[in-house]
Amino acid sequence: MSDIWTQRGTIALACARGLARYTRREARALGFEVVADDESSVEVVGTLRDAMRLNLWLRTAHRVLIPVARAEAKTIEHLYNHASAVPWEKWLPPDGFFTVHGTVRNDTVRDTRLPMLRVKDAIADRMRQVHGRRPDSGSGFSGAAVFILWRERDLRIFMDTTGDSLSRRGYRLWPGSAPMQETLAAACVMATGWDWHAPFVAPMCGSGTPAIEAALIAKQRAPGLLRDYFAFMALQGYAGAEPADWWMEERESALRSARPDAEVPPIVATDHSPEAVRHARENAERAGVGRYISFACCDFAETRLPPGRGMIFMNPEYGERLGGDRARLVPTYRRIGDFLRRQATYRGGVLTASPRLAREIGLKPKKLFPFFNGPLECRLLMFDYGNDHLATAVKGKIGITAEDTVRADREGRW
Repeated sequence: MSDIWTQRGTIALACARGLARYTRREARALGFEVVADDESSVEVVGTLRDAMRLNLWLRTAHRVLIPVARAEAKTIEHLYNHASAVPWEKWLPPDGFFTVHGTVRNDTVRDTRLPMLRVKDAIADRMRQVHGRRPDSGSGFSGAAVFILWRERDLRIFMDTTGDSLSRRGYRLWPGSAPMQETLAAACVMATGWDWHAPFVAPMCGSGTPAIEAALIAKQRAPGLLRDYFAFMALQGYAGAEPADWWMEERESALRSARPDAEVPPIVATDHSPEAVRHARENAERAGVGRYISFACCDFAETRLPPGRGMIFMNPEYGERLGGDRARLVPTYRRIGDFLRRQATYRGGVLTASPRLAREIGLKPKKLFPFFNGPLECRLLMFDYGNDHLATAVKGKIGITAEDTVRADREGRW
């Protein structure tokens, strides 16, 4: 077995901007010590087997990366030289397949596809020198994956043990008109403070992603169980060897850790669109959690809430997408405020990218959590139980005032 599988070193957990705090929380819950982080990555220490477990369990990260090189690179040729120096023969089988992808921000590069091609050339040339032949390469994630992060002169090269992003669980064949990425939905569920014991209700459910992610959390089902393939399976020494057995052991352990059905609380998802409800139900079935979610077609204000204390999560239109304008959505946001105010035993969370529309809810949020839904800067507004709501937005540290709204609109941000 290649020593790459037992060598202990840094593991970088890449995530969408703003999700690092949730990825950090997940890594620590899995028993890893966090040694560094920034707004879009978290670093821990472990082996490739640890990378398997992280791929299996992380809900808010996009990739699990193993650093193989870091250097200063001013030009494409510097990039090629540094990539050529990596001992790829330790990582890649000569008869396999690999792809190169990544992120490039360098003033000397006009076409960001060129760095990927030069790294492919460097890997092919190195493998040919060592083995007399080279692996095939191309697009797609059917084999091994190399990830490069090149920001001005700072070049980092990784083995990507994930391949296709962890955000693509594989259950959402019907994305809906304004899909919410699975990793973002999972982070929002975590941010609400929902503890999985109480009911979770998702009016305006769209393709059902928040409700499905809540069900996966409540069932304690590892999201990686929904996938058949990860890029670590194409690394040198995996197939037919001990690492393949490790993966089976990790999967079996994850299956055993699932909570009994009786412990899963009521989860409700509603939408006014029959088509959206049908697609959300089909997505939930593919995720293996259809039996835990009650779907209904109705206006959000007519959603039937299970008795007791619970959590409501809403992701209405922002007026930024779908060709919508904010003025059209003002009555909807006012009705959201009325709906939440009536819920004496439920806390509420509303994700929006519009400070102006957020103010129309007419309630003072207890907390604000920053998120990015694609390029849109959003806030998750958390409201307390209905009896504790303030009927109007008030000026204060957390309240959204008219001055805040005007300033945010003028600056193009919150």
